[in-house]
Amino acid sequence: GSFGFNLIMLKNLPLFIGYRYTRSKRREGFVSFISAFSLGAMTLGVATLIIVLSVLNGFDREIKHRLLKVIPHVISIPSKGIDAAQFDQVITKLNGDNHIDHVVPLIQSFVVISKDAEQMGVNLQAIDPSWPTAGLLSENMLVGQVGDLDISGFQAIIGSQIARKLGVGVGDKLQITLPQLSVTPAGIFPRIKRVIVAGIFEVGAQVDGSVIFLHQRDARRLLRLGDRYQGLQIQLNDGFMADSWINSRGQQLVPDTKLRSWNSTMGPLFQAMQVEKIVVSLLLSVIIAVAAFNIIASLVLMVADKHRDIAVMRTMGASSSVVAKIFIVQGMTVAGFGIFFGLLFGCTLAYFIGDIVNIVEGLLDLHLFDPSVYLISSLPSELVWSDVFIVVIAALGVSFCATLYPAWRAGQILPAEALRYDR
Repeated sequence: GSFGFNLIMLKNLPLFIGYRYTRSKRREGFVSFISAFSLGAMTLGVATLIIVLSVLNGFDREIKHRLLKVIPHVISIPSKGIDAAQFDQVITKLNGDNHIDHVVPLIQSFVVISKDAEQMGVNLQAIDPSWPTAGLLSENMLVGQVGDLDISGFQAIIGSQIARKLGVGVGDKLQITLPQLSVTPAGIFPRIKRVIVAGIFEVGAQVDGSVIFLHQRDARRLLRLGDRYQGLQIQLNDGFMADSWINSRGQQLVPDTKLRSWNSTMGPLFQAMQVEKIVVSLLLSVIIAVAAFNIIASLVLMVADKHRDIAVMRTMGASSSVVAKIFIVQGMTVAGFGIFFGLLFGCTLAYFIGDIVNIVEGLLDLHLFDPSVYLISSLPSELVWSDVFIVVIAALGVSFCATLYPAWRAGQILPAEALRYDR
């Protein structure tokens, strides 16, 4: 009986070996497919994160550059204001600083403007066609010119969003309500002044819906300042250095005064943009998480497929920690290649994304960013290496965590049990 059984087994041994070999190859092929899928997902996740963050940084840079053409870089507000003689003294003192481009008087107030039933709160600011700031505003005019302001006509230049919301154009009248009261025999009434729209500007940022400009003489009369100014507007050669200039030189050049940079005045806008960047990063991180789950799946299947080999290694003296390290290295190798390719593709595409979009527009004869509709004609992008570093470190951290459980399972395999039930 046993001789016959052995004879049958010997006759079918090639078929049995072929079956085991085919099944092993299928398992290895399936594991290799999941590993390749993990590598591709990791590449896609890292590249997508780098590209999207670079585009968001590009929009952030574009908005800041547009804002810095209109808003003052640094505002100096003395407690009692400043008259013409004091202004000339301060100008003489500040002109010795190479970081300063120009200085103009500051006149501003929060007011309510209205047209029929529509009304909104805005920041009224003074301007003069002879001031250097007028040239910067002129670059962003849609209709009219800064030089068209009539000194005695109480004319205003408003933002495009204000014009759309109130439904007004050049030549229309607006009503300005000041945060001051007029006492008359008939009672106490808010101060109201009608102005004529002389021009419309568009920067492409928050100021389009929150700022109006009046001639500086009209603004002083309206706010009852006489010959005094509220403070100074300091424009630097590099507006992005406003905070550092205030800390290093501002307090020395303009003592006993309150200095504020454009970062503090426009803080809510940039905080919102920063929150948007964080949320988008977290959403796109799901792709990296999917790649990490695929790494877990591939390593678990590999542990199941290689349990006999693991048992042989354990019988030869390999410790559980050595076995675990082998699978950690295996998983991190797949993740490392994915991160490398994602870093390569992501940085390349992020740097040339504007040119690529322009080429696609030319081939398809379309305009993704029509200059007549959008404020930009090409997709802005700025590759920030600190963001790239964070993406790479985060991807490596997630990948390492993904390898721990399968590696621990591999290290817990007992040689005797694995060889006893191996078929």
